[in-house]
Amino acid sequence: GDHEVAARGARVRYRDALASGNRGPMPDKITLEVFRYRPDQEQRPTSQSYEVPYQEDWVVLDALNWIKDQQDGTLSYRWSCRMGVCGSCGMMVNGVPKLTCSAFLRDLLPGPIKVEPLSGFPVERDLVVVLDDFMQKLVDVKPWIIREVEQPVEQGEYRQTPGQLVDFKQYSMCINCALCYAACPVLASDPDFVGPAAIALGHRYNLDSRDEGNAERFETFNSHDGVYACSFANECSQVCPKHVDPAMAIQQAKLNDFMQWAKILPKKNFT
Repeated sequence: GDHEVAARGARVRYRDALASGNRGPMPDKITLEVFRYRPDQEQRPTSQSYEVPYQEDWVVLDALNWIKDQQDGTLSYRWSCRMGVCGSCGMMVNGVPKLTCSAFLRDLLPGPIKVEPLSGFPVERDLVVVLDDFMQKLVDVKPWIIREVEQPVEQGEYRQTPGQLVDFKQYSMCINCALCYAACPVLASDPDFVGPAAIALGHRYNLDSRDEGNAERFETFNSHDGVYACSFANECSQVCPKHVDPAMAIQQAKLNDFMQWAKILPKKNFT
């Protein structure tokens, strides 16, 4: 809308000023419009505005921590590492799934900044969402190395070449932040869809030269809500903070799934 157009214009002017060395006056404060929902106190969600000090090196998580420490200790949200590693601080920032530990206030000028829980998940309290379904989907793809026969430990490790590592390394970078689930248009209409992160993680093990579990993951991948439910909107890859490209993983998984299907097809009796 008009607000977003104005915000984009302000960001462009700010970046132009940075490029020219003329920063101009910086705001003393910036407003956060924060989603609030306390089931023990209210029946439906509300929005609460907070003015926080503006500092150029602050991220949204810094602002939330300032609110928690200085203004409103009742505000609930998740965070841990503050380094883009743990994935626990994912929220909707101006309608876009982001890690709040890497969303700089300076990129969101002039504000206000709208902070909401990740889309598509039940809200437990304020900015905290329930991730049980997401975690179960991760388990469903069996994200561990499966061997038909495990060799004795004394025989040593299962070694890989650098090329074999490259085959799956990109997909092992996922930090399970669930941003891709909040961005996925398929999950918005079909909550049972296995989803980008889980499929990318299962595919990571299917590509691992040490793994022999393709057939065990086949049922999940080939299900009605598996890889073929993906419409390839690519929104998941756009928001991934680790550039995992789950959309590409899903397309590769479709091909791999078809190859598994082709293997079992001759064994089926269609008479």
